[in-house]
Amino acid sequence: MSAAAADDPEQRPVDFAFLALAALFLASLVVCNLIANKFLTVDVLGHAFTLSAGALPYPITFLATDLLSELYGRRRANRVVWAGFVASAFALLALWLGAQFPAIADSPVDDATYAAAFGNTWRVIAASMIAYLVAQFVDVRLFHFWRELTNGRHLWLRNNASTVVSQLLDSLLVVLVLFWGVKPAGDLAAIVFDLWLFKALVALADTPLFYAGTWWLRRVALPPL
Repeated sequence: MSAAAADDPEQRPVDFAFLALAALFLASLVVCNLIANKFLTVDVLGHAFTLSAGALPYPITFLATDLLSELYGRRRANRVVWAGFVASAFALLALWLGAQFPAIADSPVDDATYAAAFGNTWRVIAASMIAYLVAQFVDVRLFHFWRELTNGRHLWLRNNASTVVSQLLDSLLVVLVLFWGVKPAGDLAAIVFDLWLFKALVALADTPLFYAGTWWLRRVALPPL
């Protein structure tokens, strides 16, 4: 193996750490779509954010792709993003299939409850899939842009600069797809800002996790390049 290849994360073999990060990414993505129809209030630093419950696990997907990008390279991170698209499409198909058969008389979840919980999920997942693909690919691209610009230094910069921008795109796209023509433009702008600000604060807060995860995986869990 050449010296250049030896320094390339793309050359690191796929191992348990890679599979665990990919699984964390996929699980977070699918779960956030399934619980997205519940809205709640979260108080952060004295500001009450009104959010979809799906916004709670969603920032984990960006942490996972940043770790994958850092440790396994851009190409593999992009493959996991595409795998997430397939997983979301499968979840949508499974939910539709479940609605095609009537519930039995003593089913814990009847047809009305199922429809109330998942009837709008196709639109939520469609909005999420469009926003997700754009935002995740932008996140991976910006992460590597900052990594190359700083010659591999300043983990905090590429982690946060890529995530904050990509989360803005994600928030904008998902709100437009879900609520365009349903809510006034002023309300849409407020929803986008609130959603993006919450995600940006979470992204800043997870910087220590990114450092800890990178340190631990490089020194303990990963085979050497």
